Formats: sequence, C-alpha cells, structure tokens
Amino acid sequence: MKRAFALLALLLACATPQAAEAPGPRAIWTWEEDSSAMLERPAAATRAIDFLKAKSVDTVFLYADAFEGRNPIVSDPARYRRLLRRLHASGLRVYALLGSGYLHTERYVLPKHHADAVAMLQRVLDYNRSAAPEERFDGVNVDIEPHILAEWPARKMDLLAGFLDMSDALMRTVRASGQALPVGPAIPFWWDGIQLEWKGRRKAVSQHAQDTYDYVALMDYRDRAEGGDGIVSHALDELQYGETIGRKVLIGVETMPNAIKKVSFHHLGEADLERELGETRDAVGRMPSFGGFVVHHYGSYRKWLGLD
Repeated sequence: MKRAFALLALLLACATPQAAEAPGPRAIWTWEEDSSAMLERPAAATRAIDFLKAKSVDTVFLYADAFEGRNPIVSDPARYRRLLRRLHASGLRVYALLGSGYLHTERYVLPKHHADAVAMLQRVLDYNRSAAPEERFDGVNVDIEPHILAEWPARKMDLLAGFLDMSDALMRTVRASGQALPVGPAIPFWWDGIQLEWKGRRKAVSQHAQDTYDYVALMDYRDRAEGGDGIVSHALDELQYGETIGRKVLIGVETMPNAIKKVSFHHLGEADLERELGETRDAVGRMPSFGGFVVHHYGSYRKWLGLD
C-alpha cells in the first residue's frame, strides 16, 4: 500500500509540469551545546541566524532544559528572553526542545518519572507566562525515546504505553495552563508498524501519538525519497492519518554520521539532500498534513557542510 501510493505520487509529480517551488517549511533540532552557546554568546547567535536563514530554516527547536548543572530557563531567563527576541526579529519561530541525552530523559516514560516530564514542560509554560509576546516560545518539541532504554527488548509494549501515558500528562498540563502552545513529539517512522491497546483502543503507536499531540516530527531517517525503504514510503501512514485527524507531520532527516549509510545524508553531499527533499516535497507536499521538514541537527549540519 505504502509503496504503491509513493510510486503513484512520484509519477504524478514527474508527469505534471511545475514551476520551481520553495523548499517548504523547515525546522532544525538544536541541542544542548549549541543552544547554550547561542544563549551565552551573541556572536554565536548571529552566526546561527545567518546560517539558518541561508539554509531556508524558519523554525528553531531550541533546547530549553538543564545542561552542565545549570538551567537558565529558571535561573537566568533573561538569556532566553534576549535570544528569542533576536530570533523572532530575524523572522524565525522558536520551539522549546525538551528531552536530553545528558539528563537521560528516556527514563521519563517510566511511571515514577512522569512527574519529572511534567515539571520539565511546566518550566517552559512558566517562562512563557512571564515573558513578553516577542520573548515567548511558539511551541514545544518533545524528544523522549523509550527505545533507548536498556529494557526496551524485554518491555517494549510497557514502555510505549508509558510514553503515551506521559504524553497524556504533558498535554493535560498544557491545557490546564490555558496557553495555546502547539506541542509535538519526535517519533520514529517504524512506530506505525506496532499495534498497541491504549485507553481501550487498539491502533498503531504512531496513531496514538498523533491523537494525543498537536503534531509529530517523524524521524524518517533515510537518504533517498523513493522506494519501499525511502522517505516518502515511511512517512505515508503518518501523513494519511494526519490528514484524517487534522494534524501536521514534519519529516525529519539526519546529517550525523551513522554506521548504516542509508540512515543519514552524512555520506552524501548537500545537493543530494536538497534533491531528495525536493522529490519528497513533490510527492507529498500537497497533502494537508505535510508540515515541512526538520533537520537533525544544527551542530552536525554545520560540521557536515565543513563550516566547523
């Protein structure tokens, strides 16, 4: 089904003459070290803004939690206020990026750590409530991946249910705050192949996630658009379901090195990345659920291009 739909979409795109299109919405994950540099050094922020605008990025997923023993969104929120003012003045939207290898937030899917996940989000909500409109986050991206846990092979279904329970708690927290803040998770494309009964309904884990959140950022880590193992094919289930329920899907791509070549564009060049994103856009860009792309991640993207 996926493969047939992808082939049809690509054939239609190739058969219909089209004017050159803009690359479409594009976001970027920006992790602890790079976000901290932008918060602490105006020159680093200037360099990032120039780079992101040159690469057609319009949304920054900016890390907004503790790092190296500090949590400036609580202890020094003026740093975030200054940076968000600059990013917004440059035409960029800013989402708070929550989840961290440094903090091992994959544990937050466990029931005993759900309160930690809620507190992490609450700090962003509290910051937004006290900030001026031009200093506020425009949304939230949650990157908490249960499959990183050592117990994943033995307890996969329990951990996925824990992720969904945590997600439900996060969204209840947002609603209770009264803030109109879109929140979505980073999810792997293969969750659409796992069926799980949750809250009395059995469906793909990806669909449960799409039902719960405002959007999803799909970690669709492949280095080509076409084919049964390509970006388009792996995104179709989420895009089709998003169309049904009125949710956006951002398609994520990788630039970090990976031992499995097809997972990342690292072994290819920038022209290859842009070609495959263009083909993906041509195939699915007219679907109402298509929310653009998200690149992983700012630091590795620069290094891959030889800028650092």
